[in-house]
Amino acid sequence: HKHQMKLTSKTTIHLAATADRHTQTFIIQYFPKMNSPLAFSFPLLLLLLFFFLSSIPSVSTISPHAKKQPPNGMLPSEAETLFKIMDSMSSDQSWRVSYSNPCKPGSSWPGIECKQGNDGYLHVTRLDFGTRPNPTCKKTATFPYQIFSLSYLQSVFFFSCFTHTKTTLSVSADRLYNSSLQQLSLRSNPALVGPIPPQISSLKFLQILTLSQNRLNGQIPVKIFSLNSLVHLDLSYNLLAGTIPVQVGNLRNLVGLDLSYNSLTGSIPSTIGQLGMLQKLDLSSNSLTGSIPDSIDKLSLLAFMALSNNKLTGNFPKGLAKLQSLQYFLMDDNPMFIPLPVEFGILVKLQELRLANSGYSGSIPPSFSQLNNLSTLSLQNNRLTGEIPVVFGSLSHIYHLNLSRNFLDGVVPFNSSFLKRLGRNLDLSGNPGLCLNPAEAYSVKIGIGVSICGSNKNGSLIKPVKKSQAPRGLQKSFSLFPALGAFALHYMLFLV
Repeated sequence: HKHQMKLTSKTTIHLAATADRHTQTFIIQYFPKMNSPLAFSFPLLLLLLFFFLSSIPSVSTISPHAKKQPPNGMLPSEAETLFKIMDSMSSDQSWRVSYSNPCKPGSSWPGIECKQGNDGYLHVTRLDFGTRPNPTCKKTATFPYQIFSLSYLQSVFFFSCFTHTKTTLSVSADRLYNSSLQQLSLRSNPALVGPIPPQISSLKFLQILTLSQNRLNGQIPVKIFSLNSLVHLDLSYNLLAGTIPVQVGNLRNLVGLDLSYNSLTGSIPSTIGQLGMLQKLDLSSNSLTGSIPDSIDKLSLLAFMALSNNKLTGNFPKGLAKLQSLQYFLMDDNPMFIPLPVEFGILVKLQELRLANSGYSGSIPPSFSQLNNLSTLSLQNNRLTGEIPVVFGSLSHIYHLNLSRNFLDGVVPFNSSFLKRLGRNLDLSGNPGLCLNPAEAYSVKIGIGVSICGSNKNGSLIKPVKKSQAPRGLQKSFSLFPALGAFALHYMLFLV
């Protein structure tokens, strides 16, 4: 050795353990030739060195052919697909120039979420379009089928994007098989037309499908109901026609179903009772006929049911009282022409009950007084008779009460505190037989639509002598109050 270095056993082991393969060979060949007292014990040292190295599994050499770590960015092919989508959708800026690395942490563009995959690259998992700070959509924007080529994409939202240039959801099934999309939402797109493509059923991982407030037409494709992972299905505010397919019962994981504001006909399929997880059902503003199926009583988790503005008739299901989770029941504008079911009084969680413009007859069931959680009761424009239940005045949560345009009579059983609390949210007009106690009438400054009771010589109250003129037939009417509670639950359960 050039420097005549004297090696100790400790030095030898250290050099051998840290040297590469060529240096180790040099030590083995050169060391015995060195003029050192250790030369005669070198075999022993090699034996010790062997056991020492075998006990350190972390010691390894780096192969020149080892896989390089990917850069902190996207695959070029995925980035190019994303740029094509952005070029066709938005003209907010030059996306290729402003965001050459769309997923780069700290400088990613708005409306995008990325996650690192097992391959080490960043991949797009969510895209939002239509409202700031997300990218807005240009007038020539059409539905970008390339989104289904982004195999890591899980959620995509288009809100008020397709407003001028007509576009459809047409896409071939082979483009969808590699998609991992879980949520597809297209809302408020007046230029989105045509039928719902059955090919959507190829999105096997889809959990939330929202195609609301567009101009989609045709029938609801039966194949959609093979999407067993669906949790929310919202096809409301479109031009859909035909019947509700009986296959709807296949969606056993469904929590929310909204088919409202379409032109659906036929009856509500009895298979609706198979949706044991359902919490929200909205079929309002269609042309549905027949009666509510008896199987509805199996929906023990149902909290919101809206069937208003249809052509439903007949009696309520015998098992109506089993819907103990029901908080909102909206069924205005249906030609029912039956007495009010007493079972509603057993649904103690009810917060809103709307049964206006439906021809209900007879008296208001006393059981309604058990609805202590009720905040809204809408019974206007029916054929109800008799007196207002006295206990209505003790419903502490009631803030909206409309009993107008019926045949109710007698003295209004509400004290001044109740009248002041409801104010203009109380409407008793159109009931000529009703009158208000003078003592209560003078304590409130607003009218509730009834006259003041007179008095006889003995000082007892008498009702005003008026010829009853009940409304002829059913008239369309509008409550003085909006169904705020119902809309709140609607967004809590379903808007995603």
